[in-house]
Amino acid sequence: MSGAVVVRVEDVLPLDPGPRTGPRVAVLVSLNFPDLTVPVASLVRRFTRVALEHCARTGFDWRLVDTSADLPPVAEVLAADAVLLLGGGDVDSELYGVRGPVPHEYGVDRSADLFCLEVIRGAIAGGRPVLAICRGAQLLNLAYGGSLVPDLDPWQLHRGADDDGLFIDEHVRVDEGTRLLSVLGRRDWTVRSGHHQAVDRIGSGLRRAAVADDGVVEAVEHPSAWAIGVQWHPEDDDGSGQDRALLWEALRVAAVARRVRV
Repeated sequence: MSGAVVVRVEDVLPLDPGPRTGPRVAVLVSLNFPDLTVPVASLVRRFTRVALEHCARTGFDWRLVDTSADLPPVAEVLAADAVLLLGGGDVDSELYGVRGPVPHEYGVDRSADLFCLEVIRGAIAGGRPVLAICRGAQLLNLAYGGSLVPDLDPWQLHRGADDDGLFIDEHVRVDEGTRLLSVLGRRDWTVRSGHHQAVDRIGSGLRRAAVADDGVVEAVEHPSAWAIGVQWHPEDDDGSGQDRALLWEALRVAAVARRVRV
């Protein structure tokens, strides 16, 4: 990572933090990861700020956990009522059995990967709802023994060319009978995507929840626990934000329900 590229916590905090009286959500993201460039740092700032702003607007008592900084005890993170994992760099390919160079690989931070995997497993085991975005969805799949496509080819439906900007509109279709469909309310969505990797073999105990036009998996979920991973970026405010509003509110409702149970 270039020493000149640093995303500070204060860069991503919402101007209005909200009342902080609702259910507690731990928001996991690496603000600074290897290979971070100036344009990607700008995206990290914007996406993280939008995610936290919507947490505040939805009524969460949110806590930012920067997984590129000193890592807190997992038990401390799991004091939350819900977990939200945001996007970032690539997952270490050795964690899904791929050794050697991966085309277009960037941002690998194995310690952050292992920490997030432990949080995901602990959250689901404790009945805490989990919403995982992009890299987070890939980690959710790995937590259940799944694998990833290291580098999509063809890739044109999933990310922009370097000179056109990374993020594009992508059509995805939500699967019937899924929790994701009950959250989003309809099957066809235009979402914001910018990924070169995706779920390959779906982890044991998970199921596909949405698919791209070329058959690439765009969401996975747990069939009984409240755990959803979407490959796209609802926190990209260049999109409509409708999917973000529905997903964040569903996470809040699930977190409130867990509070009542315990």
